[in-house]
Amino acid sequence: MSPTSPPGSPADPARPHVVLVGLPGAGKSSTARRAAARLARPFVDFDAEIERREGMPVERIFAERGEPYFRACELALTRELAGTGGMVLAPGGGWVTGTEALELMRPRSVMIYLRMRPEAALARLRRARRIRPLLQTADPIATIRRLLAEREPAYLTAHHVLDVAAMTPSGLVAEVVRLAGG
Repeated sequence: MSPTSPPGSPADPARPHVVLVGLPGAGKSSTARRAAARLARPFVDFDAEIERREGMPVERIFAERGEPYFRACELALTRELAGTGGMVLAPGGGWVTGTEALELMRPRSVMIYLRMRPEAALARLRRARRIRPLLQTADPIATIRRLLAEREPAYLTAHHVLDVAAMTPSGLVAEVVRLAGG
């Protein structure tokens, strides 16, 4: 399905998806990729899959088509994946803002919130090669704090909450694998 899925790891519709949610910079994609490899499950990074389908990076989608268009792409991908199972999914940080997406995915998933302080998330994002479109503002820390305030009620509806700061990257992956039943 996705270029991020390892060959030979078919989705198992009998198993729930593992869905990692949280702020940009919380480590959803890297943790999900590593957990998927340990679980021998397909991995789908929503941003990468949408970029592949749209033929342009997320930043350009936001700039040329707007956030509502991007959220519609996320919802379409969610609808597609909701009919399957057994994958490890890393949607974007704002995916939870679409209540329909949560309603579609929650019954067929183990949802895990990777909780991180806004300051730590922003520090990670600054070390990354790409700056997220919603953080290209005059005051990115104020923006990420606002995003957390808006999104955290939805993040907290996850089945499990993991404090990223309290774990090593390998410990975080191990805990995701354990919660996935692996």
